[in-house]
Amino acid sequence: MTDQPPTRPTTASAPHPAPGLHANASANTTPASAPCSRDYSAVVERALGALDLDTKVRLLSGQDMWSLPAVPAIGLRSLVMSDGPIGVRGRYWSAEDPSVALPSPTALAATWDPELARRAGHLLAQEARRKGVHVLLAPTVNLHRSPLGGRHFECYSEDPLLTGVIGAGYVRGVQEGGVGTTVKHFVGNDAETDRFTVDNRIAPRPLRELYLAPFEHIVGHARPWGVMTAYNKVNGTTMTEHHHLVTEVLRGEWGFDGVNVSDWTAARHTVRALRGGLDVAMPGPRTVFGAPLAAAVRAGEVAESEVDAAVRRVLLLAARAGALDGAPPAVDPAEAPRGIDGRAVARELARRAVVLLRNEPAVQAPEGGARPVLPLDATGLRRVAVIGAAARDARVLGGGSATVFPAQIVSPLAGLRAALPDDVEVVFATGADPRTRVPHARDGFTLTARYLAADGRLLARTPQFDGHVQALGSFPDGVTQRDLHAVELTGSFTPRTSGTHTLTVAGTGWLRLTVGDAVLFDGEGAKLVGADPFEAFMQPGEHRISADLAAGQELALTLRFVPHSRGPGEGMDALNFALGHSEPQLDDDAEIAEAVRAAAGADAAIVVVATTEEVESEGFDRTDLRLPGRQDELVARVAAVNPRTVVVVNSGSPVEMPWRDEVPAVLLSWFPGQEAGAALADVLLGAHEPGGRLPTTWPARLADAPVTTVTPTDGTLDYAEGLFIGYRAWQRTTVAPAYPFGHGLGYTDWEYECVDTTPDSVRVRVRNTGDRPGCEVVQIYLAPTGDTPDAPERPVRWLAGFATVEAGPGESAETEIPLPGRAFEVWSEPDGGWRRIPGTYAVEVGRSSTDLRLTARVTAE
Repeated sequence: MTDQPPTRPTTASAPHPAPGLHANASANTTPASAPCSRDYSAVVERALGALDLDTKVRLLSGQDMWSLPAVPAIGLRSLVMSDGPIGVRGRYWSAEDPSVALPSPTALAATWDPELARRAGHLLAQEARRKGVHVLLAPTVNLHRSPLGGRHFECYSEDPLLTGVIGAGYVRGVQEGGVGTTVKHFVGNDAETDRFTVDNRIAPRPLRELYLAPFEHIVGHARPWGVMTAYNKVNGTTMTEHHHLVTEVLRGEWGFDGVNVSDWTAARHTVRALRGGLDVAMPGPRTVFGAPLAAAVRAGEVAESEVDAAVRRVLLLAARAGALDGAPPAVDPAEAPRGIDGRAVARELARRAVVLLRNEPAVQAPEGGARPVLPLDATGLRRVAVIGAAARDARVLGGGSATVFPAQIVSPLAGLRAALPDDVEVVFATGADPRTRVPHARDGFTLTARYLAADGRLLARTPQFDGHVQALGSFPDGVTQRDLHAVELTGSFTPRTSGTHTLTVAGTGWLRLTVGDAVLFDGEGAKLVGADPFEAFMQPGEHRISADLAAGQELALTLRFVPHSRGPGEGMDALNFALGHSEPQLDDDAEIAEAVRAAAGADAAIVVVATTEEVESEGFDRTDLRLPGRQDELVARVAAVNPRTVVVVNSGSPVEMPWRDEVPAVLLSWFPGQEAGAALADVLLGAHEPGGRLPTTWPARLADAPVTTVTPTDGTLDYAEGLFIGYRAWQRTTVAPAYPFGHGLGYTDWEYECVDTTPDSVRVRVRNTGDRPGCEVVQIYLAPTGDTPDAPERPVRWLAGFATVEAGPGESAETEIPLPGRAFEVWSEPDGGWRRIPGTYAVEVGRSSTDLRLTARVTAE
């Protein structure tokens, strides 16, 4: 494919165009053409007036896992929802209908570019329309309170402003495509441990200034069509019943007019949920709404007018999405962005997200002057060693509900082989495989899933991306819970190497694996175990089988699975089993030794280290920040024999890197999406700049991190740190992190020339002093000078704005970044309102929260 360059405007010696898109979006206003500005009140009231009570309450309860019921009598079609945030899975949790897989949300935030987030939203809307989806269950804007949060890859940042600005760009993009969003999880779902029941105790100031702030920003600047309330409690009240935060704050203070949908199975009480402000209880068909809500109205426990208020919001959503007759959709389908190249967007986003943490010369010249290792000069390479299990089997997305099934994945190994000249030898070594589970069967396999009735009738046949067969919410067309008896994963396998291969089977049911003429397993699968039922369902235990196979010999195989359960209830179809495979491997010592030999004879060694689904996924938090397995040892031993060692960290959130000063170059690729290898090659070989900056502080050791408590005590998790999370907390310690918030290098150098301020904005001029074009993220921090004696306790400094600029060698670029009024305010208790703190503030301009190049003053009245 031809990879197109970014279309984003660049500047040289001139103000950056459209600073509201590239700078501090907290000062933006919603465009007049925002896709939610039509007046639908008449058509909504007409539709509402035609409904009886029983039909109304049905509209507030899912008819199945992913949709709301249709009402043909009023021209209402079924509203379909789908998980995001990196793709659009659609109604089916399977590879039958592949999805574009973008990089993780941490990667998107690492671009510090809301316009790129908006373009990603346009692509996702295009995908949603193709799959018949009206509402995307994204973005996730909870904060990185502690690096141990297991789902941080699905969130953006530790900073509320960066989170809000990127989230607003994403929401605008999706909704400009005529598809709704549900900003989640409102609020305080910042960890996974006991997430269904934990009571997060958050004081008013941090609740307002940190955890609610991204939601408030997105509501004010992007007008989302939906919000999803979380499982957890906040200050004693479960969020699906939290009248104060949902009705008084979200709807009352902020003016949110969209739908409030529960997280799946989060709604627990009919009357309290409705009066708390919940509109839709998912999934269906049996929820606390529907028939129980009608009964509550008839018993006088709630008024029908309260039901009507929720139904109005559902009908408004349908009107905006084009699912209600008589209401023109918020976005004319003919005007929605279309024709977007998903692979090109995924590749651009992935390379723009790469954070170059370190880039030193391979051997330091006596008087300096030696060039850094990166970018690699392909003309000087004859042999490159690519090392690490994740280099060949790329981890491109996080586990859990963020899972989508791309049509293809470009691994780092494949991407480098494609990008390097034909005369450069690329050798691969596993080195140290961190996975405790065998990967799903993929390379060398051609597979199909066959859904069978008890009498052997074929109910459906679907192609398989790999050996993982899943359904969550909907079986393939033609398959029902009543008819389904077994599923057969069948096809062929041609081994690439001879020797002892490892095959695995996993699933909660009876499994029978046949390879060729031999039955290799016939027995009971795993039991559902674990505190989190979602985690237990998604990660059943595996049985391992050794098989001696010959390279090139095609073998027929069938894995038959008879599930114990086909779902937790009517309309909630569920199925999960897998065939795994790994090729013959040496023992760990021999694998590392082989990698060291490969590196010793190479002009450069690229080591890809990664976390696994057992470390980062939905449903559980992390217990440490170490790379799993012996990957740290692998890096250290490769670096000892090759001075041109480049380490690529393939994780969604921070990991410890005890070897970071022993290697000349370190990059973060996050979970980079389906074009992982192509984007990595672009950056390593210098075709494009590594554009990312850290959206979250990376500690050198977990013990150094200011906030590490994610496990409740007696059901309660006290946010005792108050305002001080992330870089705000690091400013109060004497220990430096490995890499600070906002850090990231490029392939050129920048001089910060001047800064001018007004009470409302900051104008900055920077110059590219290097020898190649570059991209810089200009960051603005406010720091109180202490001349206000009665000011409340505040951080040393906080992010107040940012902008992305580009310039060629020797050229300058200017950008004007608004200073939002909120940057000077604190939440005041017991007044219960925002209070502006007057005084003189330092305006600190720089490349990160600790690398500050220019300072000016501004006075707040």
